[in-house]
Amino acid sequence: MTAYTELEARFRRLGAVEEAIAMLHWDAAAMMPVGGAAARAEQLGTLRGIAHQLLTASQIADRLAAAEADADALGAWQRANLREMRRRWRHAAAVPSDLVEASSHARSESESVWRAARPADDFAMALPGLEHVLALTRETAAAKAEAFGTSPYEALLDQYEPDLSTGTIDRLFDEISAFLPGLLDAVLARQAAQAVPPEPSGPFPIALQRRAALTLMERIGFDFAHGRLDETAHPFCGGTSEDVRLTTRFDEADFTKALMGTLHETGHALYKRGLPAEWRRQPVGMARGMAVHESQSLFLEMQVCRSRAFAGFAAPLLRDIFGGIGEAWDAEALYRRQIRVMPGPIRVDADEVTYPAHIILRYRLERAMLAGDLVPRDLPSAWADGLQRLIGVMPPSHCDGCLQDIHWYDGAWGYFPTYTLGALIAAQLFAAVRHALPDIGDRIGRGEFAPLFEWLRAHIHGRGSLLSTADLVQEATGMPLGTGAFERHLRQRYLE
Repeated sequence: MTAYTELEARFRRLGAVEEAIAMLHWDAAAMMPVGGAAARAEQLGTLRGIAHQLLTASQIADRLAAAEADADALGAWQRANLREMRRRWRHAAAVPSDLVEASSHARSESESVWRAARPADDFAMALPGLEHVLALTRETAAAKAEAFGTSPYEALLDQYEPDLSTGTIDRLFDEISAFLPGLLDAVLARQAAQAVPPEPSGPFPIALQRRAALTLMERIGFDFAHGRLDETAHPFCGGTSEDVRLTTRFDEADFTKALMGTLHETGHALYKRGLPAEWRRQPVGMARGMAVHESQSLFLEMQVCRSRAFAGFAAPLLRDIFGGIGEAWDAEALYRRQIRVMPGPIRVDADEVTYPAHIILRYRLERAMLAGDLVPRDLPSAWADGLQRLIGVMPPSHCDGCLQDIHWYDGAWGYFPTYTLGALIAAQLFAAVRHALPDIGDRIGRGEFAPLFEWLRAHIHGRGSLLSTADLVQEATGMPLGTGAFERHLRQRYLE
């Protein structure tokens, strides 16, 4: 075996271990009884330790150097794979195994407590776990920052979006912050002059909501031979490319929350399923960072499923499933409800105009906590003050404030910026789709989604991690990542 083929074999084993971790994580969130939490933390810690050992074995550095010396003999995808192998090795080599296992245990324990603390609205219950996770995250970030020659926050960012800098985030977020307040005021003023769209009367049985979600997922193109939908406290998409696990949460008073959340996760799932099968369990075959992953969920939820065309397709199906009667079940009423801007405290329920403010808040708070400028016990007040300044909303409780998201309690520090970066990419991608498929609105209205996803598979899904995010966006859309397409989309949808 050559040095490169030895690396491929090792990363294939690593990929299988990581798939097992993904399935155990999904099970802990969706199916596991609460009494299994301690054992699951031990299982996940052990497997993450094994994965770390596979990445940091003494011969890896030598094999990487040897393979890179012979890189001219490799194909383009293999050279890209080698690049991604080194990136993953650098992340692992910077952190000792005992810190990896300690962090894994802390994350699992903290997440388990958070699942009890959130419905109880008890921040004090979740605080010790958050403090422990933060301390270990700081230690990890410091080790990686020293190895990479970056700031600690950028070292964490690189886990989720390779080569992303705080300078790029600050520039894009500053541009959004410049146009968003005026846009929000104009949208709210326009809405105030319009009649409120009629609301269908509930309650909406969970069984019917589930049927609606499954029906739309199937019509859009999700393959249930390779995935399933379950319930959790915090919706997410997990599992593997061959066995995608989506979760949602239902509210009997409002069926659209679960429906749109499910469609959001379906975007993630279709990306996961569309990754190149021939590169499976190799770094180059994985998703190109979480900004691209979030772009796929927001592409489906915001660009497609909140459009007037989609409302025309979905309204008759929903009316039939729920037995709806009256104007509230018409397509136009559904569309106007889906684009109604209502500043509120919950990120996952936020409209797309105010959503970036939720992300900018979290970005600022997590940077402050990692830097030591904000201690976790002061998080509730800092959160409330920040949200009030950004969108004029005060969270009424901890579960509507700093307990609403799982990310920090589960160790996902540096993840939040990828949501809004994903929204920017999604807007550029849909503009490119409209140019390539001028009749795409009519097709969506008829429930014809295949052309849309054929385009995505060709330009995004099937590319895996072959290109950097910057190059992937440039090639797919013909322009570098920016805020222009996103701002135009918001103005066209909400003001024109």
